[in-house]
Amino acid sequence: MLVTMKEILDRASEQGYAVAAPNVDNELNARACIEAAEETHAPLILDVAYRAVADLYFFGQQLRVLAQQSNVPIAINLDHGSDLSQIQKAIQAGFTSVMIDRSACPEAVNIREVSEIVKLAHAAGVSVEAEFGHVGDAQQDMQEAEAGFTDPARVKQYIDKTQIDCLAVAIGTAHGAYPCNVVPKLDLKRLVQIKEASGNFPLVLHGSSGCDIASLKEACRLGINKVNINHDLCKAAAEAVKQESFEGNRAYMIFRTAQMGLKQKLIEMIHVYGSSDKAWNIPSRGLPKTQLPQR
Repeated sequence: MLVTMKEILDRASEQGYAVAAPNVDNELNARACIEAAEETHAPLILDVAYRAVADLYFFGQQLRVLAQQSNVPIAINLDHGSDLSQIQKAIQAGFTSVMIDRSACPEAVNIREVSEIVKLAHAAGVSVEAEFGHVGDAQQDMQEAEAGFTDPARVKQYIDKTQIDCLAVAIGTAHGAYPCNVVPKLDLKRLVQIKEASGNFPLVLHGSSGCDIASLKEACRLGINKVNINHDLCKAAAEAVKQESFEGNRAYMIFRTAQMGLKQKLIEMIHVYGSSDKAWNIPSRGLPKTQLPQR
């Protein structure tokens, strides 16, 4: 079932769990993610980075069909939209949600530009995610990262002024792969303060790959409602391929093996986030479920 991100995350925030938001850039990994959600009976948010696909409109239409065929609620979200043009194209492509990232701008600019996007998106029935504080790169030093942590005291004002539907916060994670032996430390106390200050508003965690499972599970329990994941899924897909032999006529299995590796990792993380069995009942539309070919 195709829905907006707001429909998914309002429920998640109210009931205290998080929803997986894997980055997808082709039909194969999108199908793998959807099957993982179907097998765990979990809602799902498909994140798409603007520059990760050659034709945003074509891919958006593909994802809409896959979501409409599914028996779980699925939102299609533009990840880290950088300007009005990208947002407009995502809406035209049929995305049900968009993120506008102005987190590196001065706060006044962030608020003003996000507010403009919200008016446009809401008029089209599309929900909006924004970022307050700044989630940086995994290669930056800790002092620089902490300087961008979200200030709980200013969160409610930001939400009220922008009228966004969910908020990405900086509490210790970063985008990309961390250096060897580096594990991010989540500021869970800050997360609790943000959740309370926001009035139980839906919160988003970017850069979750590389986090220890216990901290991530606790963050979802304490107030994170959407978890973006990419690197860990790509790594799982690659590892699955490395462990197989594709000699002779088995070469055609490479893509299916990668799909299964990604799918199994996402199933594992859905359980960590607490969203398994959280898909709400929907009327049957007489369409087949998305299925990966059997090996």
